[in-house]
Amino acid sequence: MADPVFELQGAIITRLRATPAVTALVPAERIRDIPNATWTNVDYISVGPSNFMPDDYDCVDGGEVMIQFDCWSVTGLATVRAIADALRVATRDWVPALATNRVVSFSHWRTDYIRNPPINQASVRFTAIIDAI
Repeated sequence: MADPVFELQGAIITRLRATPAVTALVPAERIRDIPNATWTNVDYISVGPSNFMPDDYDCVDGGEVMIQFDCWSVTGLATVRAIADALRVATRDWVPALATNRVVSFSHWRTDYIRNPPINQASVRFTAIIDAI
């Protein structure tokens, strides 16, 4: 089984970069795994914590993934909420296609909003059930 978290992360980044409602708020080049160290005064999206909990049963190799995407804004809480909402809408009713694993289910789990002036953050978390192909 190829790393399901890494595959899912790549699929989500690709989806966000291709969604006009997201890129209207955050340019595609500022949607990345690791933010650029020079991004101190810009809005961006980065990958946050993730985990994989194996659930091997009945000869099925798979498990549950929790993955977080962090939205960052220096322009205000309303902006970070808009970015988080665009991210959530871009992934609603979407089942990512992966190269070496199969997504059984994918859904938004929760969003937390954090104010730490001058930075505003939204942590958008998803869960997925993934089986190896």
